[in-house]
Parts: sequence; structure tokens; C-alpha cells
Amino acid sequence: MMASVHLLDLDLPGLEGFFQGFGERPFRARQVMHWLYKRGVTDFEAMTDLGRAVRQELGRRARLDLPAIAAEQVSVDGTRKLLVELGDGERVETVLIPDEDRLTQCVSSQVGCAMACAFCRTGASGLRRNLTAGEIVGQVVLGQSLVPPGSRVTNVVFMGMGEPLHNLENVVRAFRILSSDDGLNITRRRLTVSTCGLADAVRRLPADVLPSLAVSLNATTDEVRSRIMPVNRRHPIAELLGVLRDRPLPPRCRYTIEYVLLGGVNDSLEDARRLVRLLSKLRCKVNLIPYNPHRESAFAAPEPERVEAFQQHLLGKGFTTVVRKSRGQDILAACGQLGAEEARPRSCPSMGPRDTPHPGDNARRLGG
Repeated sequence: MMASVHLLDLDLPGLEGFFQGFGERPFRARQVMHWLYKRGVTDFEAMTDLGRAVRQELGRRARLDLPAIAAEQVSVDGTRKLLVELGDGERVETVLIPDEDRLTQCVSSQVGCAMACAFCRTGASGLRRNLTAGEIVGQVVLGQSLVPPGSRVTNVVFMGMGEPLHNLENVVRAFRILSSDDGLNITRRRLTVSTCGLADAVRRLPADVLPSLAVSLNATTDEVRSRIMPVNRRHPIAELLGVLRDRPLPPRCRYTIEYVLLGGVNDSLEDARRLVRLLSKLRCKVNLIPYNPHRESAFAAPEPERVEAFQQHLLGKGFTTVVRKSRGQDILAACGQLGAEEARPRSCPSMGPRDTPHPGDNARRLGG
């Protein structure tokens, strides 16, 4: 029978408590974390500074298995997409995005997603279950094991499959393990947690995670946002931005507002003007994301001149505004394209921009 305690689920205090639970001193926790996160060792028998009796006890009580790679694709731009299989056979995707001075990994937080954003490929599949903290961290440990010696994953974005704040407890624990000195030691300014706008979860987000928050706004009126993002029916724009303004940020920290530009839907100069007014009292920067088409959606990418005009208007009003370069489009690894297409098939009706369920439908079905 598989041991019930997965050590990737435990932060330092949790691992110390685990060792104390069978009479071992808590300093063993740092020893194991060093082997796991600093040296990439997942075999208890290879942890040679632990006594044989301790290693045998770990073998009986715990496990350190990583997700298995079920399929891999490499883009012409070097982006690497992994379809990983979890212990129960469910599958999610994680993406490694190389750049000149960094290696960013995009991790999934759920199998599927309940939010049903009309432009997002993941949302068409519905929600199957949350990932554990260990399954989230395990994606990064797996990614780290694939890079050349001397290199490392430098940035992690919680922007893969799923809505991170719909799995708040496990995402927060994973965030803390990834940023811990005893964990992968990825500085918090290089960790980004995305949300489609779950205002109630933003209110509960711990202060240490808050500065890493990126909010997908994607529209400047409730009518349009409710049509493309059903979450807006529960948490309209004014409520969401009000919660962000009310949460104090440390000095020199800013929220990231993400805005997917959909051709002919939300990419006009008037949208840009409204966005300036909406964000005028919010400490933030703006990421513009030209829509990445996929076969399950009827939306179109914006015209380049409209992207340029949108960005220039925001820059002219003093907002730091970056147009995100799409990576991995040819392997469906870009923003909004993940879907674990090789996962077990499930029937799902086709959904256009005006035919989307309320995000609570899937959550209620799964007991959320």
C-alpha cells in the first residue's frame, strides 16, 4: 500500500511535525528538504546523512514520487510543454519558458477549471479536482530535474490549468514551499499567482502572497466581462477593484492587471480610456495579452495596430504597460491554450462567448 504522507505536501513546520510524530528530532526536516530541493534527490536511500533506521522509517511512512511525464512537446521558440500524470491517473500540463536571463515555469493548480472563461481552453473542460500542494510543487521539482546542471527554474507563475484562488489553501502552501530558504528558494518577486477575480478569496489571501497577485480583468464594463468571464456575475468589476484598493501593499509593490485583448470585443481605444479610469486609484502595472486562438473558441486575435494604440494610450497616462509576447503557440502552450488534450476524454458542449455557465455550477457539482 502506498504511504499516505507525501513529503512534497509539507512545508518546514509540517515536516518537523512529521518527524516528531515518530520520535525523530525536528532537524531531520531540514536535512530532507536539502536533499530534495537543493540536490534533487527523491530516493530516501540516497539521503546518506540520515541513519539507516530513519531511512527505513521514511520508506514505511512517506513517499516522494514526482508526477510522471506522459507526453512532451517542444515549440519552435524553445518553449517546452509537459503533460504530466498524477498518482490517480489525472493529467495536467506545465510549461517551461526559457528566456535570456531566466527560466519561467507555468504550473497548474487544478485538473480542469470551474470558471468557464469563454476564451480559455482549460475552462471548457470543467473542474475535476484540486491539486494538492505537493502536486503543484512536484511540477517545479520535475521541471528543475530537466534543466542542464548549473541552470534552474528562476520564475514560477500559477497560470496553468485551473483558478489558483479556487484552490487557495494548497496554492498558498505551495507558494511558501517554493519561496522558502529550505525549499526551492525562489524569491517571492519571481512568483506570480493569477486569479480571474475571486474577490472573496483575494480578501483571504495572506499578506505574504498578496504582492505576487496578478488579476485577469479583460474587460472594462460589467456587460462584456460577464459575457466572457462568468465570475463577474458574482464579483463585478467595482467589487473586485475595491477589494484590491482596500488590501494594503508593501512599499514599491504593485498588482499586475492582466488584460487579454480579444479582437473586436475589448480592444478599442474607448476600452483603453475606460481602463485608465478604472485603474486610476490602484497601484498596478498592466500586462496586455493579445489573444491566442485555439480551435474550441470563436474569438479572434486583435489587429497589431489596435494593440499598439491600446498600449500607447496607457503609457501616455503613466501606466507601466507591457505587451506579453506569446510563447509556444504552435504546441498550444500559450496563455489560455492549455487543456491536457491527451487526458481521458470527456464530453463537453461547445460554448461560444454568449453561452457560458456560471462558475459556481461546477463548484457546486464537486461539493465546493
